[in-house]
Amino acid sequence: MALTAQLPANEADRLLSVRGLISVDGNATSELSTLVQLAKDVFGTPCAAVNIIDEDWQRVACQVGSIPIGECSREDSVCSRVVYANEVVVVPDLSRHPEFRSFPAIQGAPGFRFYAGAPVSLEPDLPVGSFCLLDVEQRDLTDVEIRNLRQFADVASGLLRLQKANFMMEFAEEKLKLAAMTDPLTGFYNRSALVSLIDVMLANALSSQQGFGVLYLDMDGFKQINDKLGHHAGDQVLTHAAKRISECVRAQDVVVRMGGDEFAIFVPDPPDVAALSELSESLLQEFRRPFVVDDNIVTARLSIGAALAPEAGSERLGLLKAVDEALYQAKEAGRDRFVLR
Repeated sequence: MALTAQLPANEADRLLSVRGLISVDGNATSELSTLVQLAKDVFGTPCAAVNIIDEDWQRVACQVGSIPIGECSREDSVCSRVVYANEVVVVPDLSRHPEFRSFPAIQGAPGFRFYAGAPVSLEPDLPVGSFCLLDVEQRDLTDVEIRNLRQFADVASGLLRLQKANFMMEFAEEKLKLAAMTDPLTGFYNRSALVSLIDVMLANALSSQQGFGVLYLDMDGFKQINDKLGHHAGDQVLTHAAKRISECVRAQDVVVRMGGDEFAIFVPDPPDVAALSELSESLLQEFRRPFVVDDNIVTARLSIGAALAPEAGSERLGLLKAVDEALYQAKEAGRDRFVLR
């Protein structure tokens, strides 16, 4: 048959389908591996594979056999011609084919001679790759064998669709879990994430002998803003406050909105008193600047309580109690200050 390296008219749509296969790149399921192994045994070839053709490259989704099928540019891929034609391609002797004989895997090692491939698709008329058989000896396929190869490719297509669906379901579940632990107003973790965070960090601190710091932040005067200007204005203040907090913390620090006008910051690495003091002073300075909300100038300064773990507590309740007591002392001492327990 005559083959062409010309891109199909629906190449843009095809590549969108290929991108949906990022989850299967190099992560073949046992079912797909079994199918490819079965094809190798049925056809008696030394190797079989499912290859994916993306924008520039041939990627191996699954391969079995004694001769490795490496990745290559799609210009040097026979599988790409299966994708372009969207039909079975059988080449009894690649070394005699005017287009393929100069390809590296044919001209050089491993020196493939025979190729047969059938299109693999996630959606109709959008092939993403090829279910292929290769041999270093010349051979051919009967009509029955070509039909069987198509059927293997159809089953592989179904397995890839299932793997993609499972990946998307797991991704959606992770997004739901993250959403359940995220405060929608500030983008920080919410209170429900606090227990898991502190338990994990305490366990790491005790096993690695590397502690961490915890800060509790309370916005003084926030209730008055809510009462006077309404919850919409209060939400704007909290959004601005979250931005100021984000500008003070490092990428590795973890911020939690405890609820209302209260926040917690977990500081790993491990910190010392000087590091917690420096961070707290930066936060205090940021919140000494007034907020502007709907042409209203309002003030909501901070009181900060802090503790070092595991020194202040080697279990969750004890540590949180120490931080809470430090915050209470900061408020009792006049607010707009930092107290370390």
